[in-house]
Amino acid sequence: MHEVILKTEMPDIGTPRRGKVRDIYDLGEHLLLVVTDRVSAFDVVLPNGIPDKGRVLTLISLFWFKRMEGIIRNHIVATEIKDYPAELRKYARMLEGRSMLVKKARPMPVECIVRGYLSGSGWKDYKETGGICGIRLPEGLSESARLDEPVFTPSTKAEEGHDINISFDEMKGMVGEETALHLRDASMRIYEKARGIAEKKGIIIADTKMEFGELGGGLILIDELLTPDSSRFWSLANYRQGKGQDSFDKQIVRDYLLTLDWDKTPPGPELPAHIVEKTVERYREILRILTG
Repeated sequence: MHEVILKTEMPDIGTPRRGKVRDIYDLGEHLLLVVTDRVSAFDVVLPNGIPDKGRVLTLISLFWFKRMEGIIRNHIVATEIKDYPAELRKYARMLEGRSMLVKKARPMPVECIVRGYLSGSGWKDYKETGGICGIRLPEGLSESARLDEPVFTPSTKAEEGHDINISFDEMKGMVGEETALHLRDASMRIYEKARGIAEKKGIIIADTKMEFGELGGGLILIDELLTPDSSRFWSLANYRQGKGQDSFDKQIVRDYLLTLDWDKTPPGPELPAHIVEKTVERYREILRILTG
């Protein structure tokens, strides 16, 4: 097992913009994305991380970016330390396997979510309204039901707290009709292709969120793609409609935290070793299944 990287420090490279999981360095023409082992739950970053999580997320993203090149370009410039600018190479130990040198794009102000199954906030919305984000669905569906056709349900990007689901018309108002149609089309094609690949390996992709950016007048895929942090992966063999499913992600962490007397505000509680180990194994398992 590699050392846990919770925070990257490269003083001569600059101060990164830190997200919940990523540290992003501005290198002028390009960005350096470093995926740390930080783990967040209920929008709070926890004090201890999940070993190898950053590497797993990076490898899974790279696996999918490669397979979607026929649908849309992505932001990757280099993933091997030897191909990075010279000043980064002395940080090889920290960056190896968990970083990407990427093109600088103008991020779209929306997250592109495709749902093939009724789960999470989609299930909650359906119970209350009979649809998701204003899209009517058949009556009488149960939790985790497979939808006849996947649905595209964009959301806003929140700097703090939760993203907010919006309708396709609201999205058109934000990015323009042509761009909105292009984003929806690309998202649906990526989901359909990924779903086919995953099902052959015994995995259901219940839903996923994608990020796009604008570069040189066209759209490209950015950030991460079809990872356990951005998607719900379920076991096809264990799938049973009518209840919540076990996910290949940090569900173990969330379930543990729900047993505590914690009000879901910072600081988050320290995770015990057995929860960390179980979560590590879950992330590695989905990496093995998907990428071999």
